[in-house]
Amino acid sequence: MTGSLFKGNFWSTDILSTIGYDSIIQHLNNGRKNCKEFEDFLKERASIEEKYGKDLLNLSRKKPCGQSEINTLKRALEVFKQQVDNVAQCHIQLAQTLREEARKMEEFREKQKLQRKKTETIMDAAHKQRNAQFKKAMDAKKNYEQKCRDKDEAEQAVHRSANVANQRQQEKLFVKLATSKTAVEDSDKAYMLHINMLEKVREDWQSEHIKACEVFEAQECERINFFRNALWLHLNQLSQQCVANDEMYEQVRKSLETCSIEKDIQYFVNQRKTGQTPPAPIMYENFYSPQRNAAPPGKTTGPNPARRGPLPVPKRIPDDPDYSLVEDYSLLYQ
Repeated sequence: MTGSLFKGNFWSTDILSTIGYDSIIQHLNNGRKNCKEFEDFLKERASIEEKYGKDLLNLSRKKPCGQSEINTLKRALEVFKQQVDNVAQCHIQLAQTLREEARKMEEFREKQKLQRKKTETIMDAAHKQRNAQFKKAMDAKKNYEQKCRDKDEAEQAVHRSANVANQRQQEKLFVKLATSKTAVEDSDKAYMLHINMLEKVREDWQSEHIKACEVFEAQECERINFFRNALWLHLNQLSQQCVANDEMYEQVRKSLETCSIEKDIQYFVNQRKTGQTPPAPIMYENFYSPQRNAAPPGKTTGPNPARRGPLPVPKRIPDDPDYSLVEDYSLLYQ
């Protein structure tokens, strides 16, 4: 609290003016509007956090991410997916927290509204009573001044008729003068009575104005403090969210530190190896070579019991009737 500043700085020399009171009320209304705007901001931020969390959760659980990886990198990716899932859950939880903070702000606004309404009702009644009594006092003053003018005119009429009017006319004038004097006295008493009542009403109104200023200043101090703390808490929640996210991502980094390129390569070799002997060189084969068909291209050579060896080259035995050589034949052309 800075002391009571409102009660000493929101007056007006015009007794009917409410400019100071209206200025305070306008400021309080603006403050209430500002709280409502922050409340709506929290709700909107909560919706954004919730949508982001759900989208991230959907991404983590449904979108493949390195699903065919193996060994240590596969384990690191599993940790990564799990931590992304945890981050998504944190954002959804943050959305719930923000909605709770918005609800607290709304409750605070409504509480201050009810407190203000009591004071405003009292002040409205004080203003109406003051204005009504001021009108009565001014009407009484106007009536008193008119009665004074009537008395003055009656006195002047009596003086003017002193030498020209007859006895009967003078008696009427004296009666009128006496009546006007009585009216002046009565109106004077009524005027003073209303002025005294107005002073009492004015004092009561000023007292209520001071009380209202103190209540409103206390409310404004409370509102500023509550608003500031709510904003501070909001920032702390966002910072905690960042810290929590980083801790989760740190788990992924630690998992990546255990990832071994050599182990993953060796694991792949052990699981998927197909053999250690490469194919033999492909040799040149002369078409006319007897060994041409001994080994098809790309196949290793070696004994194959299922295949027969090359045909032997026949030796010429001239005396053998079963053998004939090509050179023994002649071609006949027609």
